[in-house]
Amino acid sequence: MNPPLPFVTVILPIRNEAGYIGNALQSVLRQDYPLERIEILVVDGISTDDTRAIVQSFCERCPNLQLLDNPGRIVPTGLNIAIQKARGDILVRVDGHCEIASDYIRNCVAHLQNEAIAGVGGPMETVGETYTAQAIAIAMSSSFGVGGSAFRTGKKRRMYVETVAFPAYPRAVIQKAGLFDEEMVRNQDDEYNYRLLKLGEKILLSPAVRSRYYSRSSLRSLWRQYYQYGFWKVRVMQKHPRQLRARQFAPPLFVASLLGGALLAAFRAEGWLFVGALAAVYAAANLGASILTAARRGWKYLPVLPPAFAILHVAYGAGFLTGLVRFANRWKEKTIVY
Repeated sequence: MNPPLPFVTVILPIRNEAGYIGNALQSVLRQDYPLERIEILVVDGISTDDTRAIVQSFCERCPNLQLLDNPGRIVPTGLNIAIQKARGDILVRVDGHCEIASDYIRNCVAHLQNEAIAGVGGPMETVGETYTAQAIAIAMSSSFGVGGSAFRTGKKRRMYVETVAFPAYPRAVIQKAGLFDEEMVRNQDDEYNYRLLKLGEKILLSPAVRSRYYSRSSLRSLWRQYYQYGFWKVRVMQKHPRQLRARQFAPPLFVASLLGGALLAAFRAEGWLFVGALAAVYAAANLGASILTAARRGWKYLPVLPPAFAILHVAYGAGFLTGLVRFANRWKEKTIVY
């Protein structure tokens, strides 16, 4: 007689996801993994829209689904509440803004059972529901837009990586690494996965583990998202200096150069020449990348791609520089192990 399949806890830390949480939960409930071997913990950060009502309607039909409160309102506090409540041998983090493939859990479990890895995830297909959101999704899936982020650019080959979206971890790994860092409003996955790597563990990106993520719907919300990514990346760097890669310094260096040139221009005319030359080089690279991307993905997106690319870079860079100022006195703090 075969041993029972591992019990799996699916964790969804959410807040104000009324437009997406229904589809996210449906994708979890459509898994080809036995539902009696799954529990679903939705941890709500005190939503102010209809999110809670939607989740409650699922709870009435699904006895294996629970709605928990997250007074901290941010992702890491929600994850930690769920981890301490979870009964699963394997924990899978899912976003309220995404949908997972029907074989997601089964493939994650198979990888974790049969391979010497601490976590697994897969390439993320970024999609949009409106014209602007579709263009943003394309920009967020482009190497020019997000650099070498393997899970965002849809790498189709199996590889060991530094971080993944919507990861699955064995309980034993979480007990070894500790809980999530509750300071990290953003970038908590980056910080946590780097902690695993420091312990000598491996994280797998598998093309068999597939998900779909809904991009931000406006350029304004995209700016806010990537500004926060840049801002909180500074704290990741302070906690784990070796976590950052050279490509991640490009946006803040670009923004700092523009600001430095503008400051120099207040005293010397050459400053404006420097700013103009740098802006022209970037504009040419941006336009070239936008044209190449539009040629592959659709010419109708060309008007939105240049501003979307610029926001990805400038917002991240501006957030990073702001973080350097905001956290300037925290370089000597010791890393807290949760």
